[in-house]
Amino acid sequence: MADRPVHHFSVDVEEHFQVSAFEQVAPREGWSAHPSRVVANTARLLDLLASCGATGTFFVLGWVAERHPDLVRRIVAGGHEIGSHSWWHQRVLTLTPDAFRRELHDSKALLEDISGTPVEGFRAPSFSIVPGIEWAFDILLEEGYRYDSSVFPIQRPGYGYPGAPLGPYWIERPAGRLLELPLATLTLGGLRIPAAGGGYLRQFPLAVIRGAFRQAEQQRRPGMFYIHPWEVDPEQPRLPVGALTRIRHYRGLARTAPRIQDLLGRFRFVSVRAWRDAGAELAELPVERIGDRHV
Repeated sequence: MADRPVHHFSVDVEEHFQVSAFEQVAPREGWSAHPSRVVANTARLLDLLASCGATGTFFVLGWVAERHPDLVRRIVAGGHEIGSHSWWHQRVLTLTPDAFRRELHDSKALLEDISGTPVEGFRAPSFSIVPGIEWAFDILLEEGYRYDSSVFPIQRPGYGYPGAPLGPYWIERPAGRLLELPLATLTLGGLRIPAAGGGYLRQFPLAVIRGAFRQAEQQRRPGMFYIHPWEVDPEQPRLPVGALTRIRHYRGLARTAPRIQDLLGRFRFVSVRAWRDAGAELAELPVERIGDRHV
């Protein structure tokens, strides 16, 4: 098993009311009025990882870190990596370049101060770095980030970067080169199926998710898994949302933890930093020059 490719386990650390689909019913000016559940839910994920000897990259919201600094320290104490998930969980395509830069700068500075470790990775809320938003990669580089994991190489309403490579690659931009770690997919009959975790883990047959990581292993590349703390919390308060959003957000919550346990038992998961420190052959990765707009 030692010569099998490792995979990346990532957590987008946010509260149950901070998802983009809840922006109308839970606007950010009212976030403090909602009960916080992120500490207990993240602790459950930390326990799952520890039980299997796995490590992960935790992309933490600045808003969460400011209110729960001990949670950030607990993640680091468990041998995991801290990355940024922005400050306010705003989709990048709704921000100006200056506003995006503030999100990157402020969250990175706070997370580094609390954790005592460099913050080198970023995950955009709702995978919202999409075609036409490539200037975001330049700002990431200029703000000192070394890698991104926001590209979902699928065709989907709301997000997705169709045609992007399936495995890790370098993004060539005017500001330099940024390592990109796209979310895992399963290719069947030429069709890319999103299978990286999150809602797909809860809604799809588990065989689809397993298939994505087996396929990545066959192609000798790591797959990127993701989950949110609220997805292991079947008892979370329900918000008044439409039927489709209710199904997407609340369906399958009770089976998330057992499915994560299954994947952790079948595959090797490590943080991005552990993968790089172990001698990942980054110089041999493909280089993609995407977009040409520099802000």
